[in-house]
Amino acid sequence: MTIRLIEADIPPAVLEVVKGLQDAGHRAFLVGGCVRDLLRAQVPKDFDVATSARPDALQKLFRRVIPTGIEHGTVTVVQRGAHVEVTTFRAEADYVDGRRPSRVDFHEDIDADLARRDFTMNAMAWDPVSHLLVDPFGGQEDLKARVVRCVRDPLERFFEDGLRPLRAVRFATVLDFTVDPATEAAIGATLSVFRKVAPERVHQEFVKLLVAPHAPMGLELLARTGLLEEFLPEALGSDYAAVGKAPKEEVPRLAVLLSHRLDARELVLRLRFPNRVAEDVAHLLEHQELPAPTTDDAGLRRWLSRVEERHALTLFEVARARGLEPAGVRARVEAVLASRPPLTTKALALDGKALMAALGVGPSPVVGQASRYLLDVVLEDPSKNTPEGLAAALKAWKPAGA
Repeated sequence: MTIRLIEADIPPAVLEVVKGLQDAGHRAFLVGGCVRDLLRAQVPKDFDVATSARPDALQKLFRRVIPTGIEHGTVTVVQRGAHVEVTTFRAEADYVDGRRPSRVDFHEDIDADLARRDFTMNAMAWDPVSHLLVDPFGGQEDLKARVVRCVRDPLERFFEDGLRPLRAVRFATVLDFTVDPATEAAIGATLSVFRKVAPERVHQEFVKLLVAPHAPMGLELLARTGLLEEFLPEALGSDYAAVGKAPKEEVPRLAVLLSHRLDARELVLRLRFPNRVAEDVAHLLEHQELPAPTTDDAGLRRWLSRVEERHALTLFEVARARGLEPAGVRARVEAVLASRPPLTTKALALDGKALMAALGVGPSPVVGQASRYLLDVVLEDPSKNTPEGLAAALKAWKPAGA
């Protein structure tokens, strides 16, 4: 697998930072997720550098350095316009809040730096200059075996950072790996620390899991380990297999996962999804009942008018995932949409000003009543959506209470 590292395309700015550190007498490696991804022949999103150089030395060595997390030994070196995150080798002691260490000790031992990391596949370091791979905890072997395994004692790793149990499940789901039995067993024993994790951090991991191809496996693992009961007990017993059949997007998958819940909107907001996502999920669940195969085209147009055009096909995707899609209806709905019928009052051939002129009134509730009446007319027969056709229809209309 190291051949993949040797042949990897490392960004020039990253290589210059590594070489600059080494030329100044410091040790420097690529570390963490980028090494994991390169070994898997994937393109890393970020390239992180770890070094024996202390933060003060880093600030003197490079022309432009941003002290992004200098108290924890992390700075951002700006090289060729690119931002390269560089962190001093460190050891951490006494995590007091399930997230942050009480202190950070800088040192020059790469093995000790790797020992503080979460999983073996993330605890490798690569020197792109000398082609030295440092892998003290068997990360390569676990990658080959497709296993998520904690570095050393999983209980210690999970007590240090309460988010790590969820990250273990997320990595397994996204990569289609299994979780090492000892690592999985430690999750239930450390749920008290997981409860301290901010909902925003849980959200970030859960989204990645939810939209992954193997989301059903991940959801089952969340349920089995007790994690799901901690942050979304309402989803326990849901049809996880159905979630995996929905499009790999937040809204339809949440709609399938929470299809049995009347309070889905509140649950989605509690998970820190944006209001837009919560509203869309609620809308999909409110209109779960699809048109019957016997529905005529006018009925399909009325249904489309109620559900909003942008949600129509997603509703069929959700129903298909749940095994509830009515035969032949989706194709007919797509044909109706392709004909571009008027589905809202904004699509009427007479706008508000023209309606007021035709009715001989100024701005008033009567105009809204007339618009809704004319929409019903064109939903029944779209050919009447012309100024002449709508004017003729108005002649037969009387406002409510008239």
